[in-house]
Amino acid sequence: MIQPPIDKLIDKVGCKFALVCLVTKRAHYIVEKKSDALFESKETPLTYAAREIFEGKIEHKDDQIWVNNH
Repeated sequence: MIQPPIDKLIDKVGCKFALVCLVTKRAHYIVEKKSDALFESKETPLTYAAREIFEGKIEHKDDQIWVNNH
């Protein structure tokens, strides 16, 4: 995975472990819900989740995932 850059994702989340947990949880949710946005973008669920985090659409607080709706 080249885009978004891993080092910038780690800076947004705080550490590698938290990044892995957040991306995995979000990707799992996307697959479960069969997101139309994923099928339109033709990205893998992991890449899609990582891009959402990079763009600030997804945050984590107290082991919960929050979706920003701006």
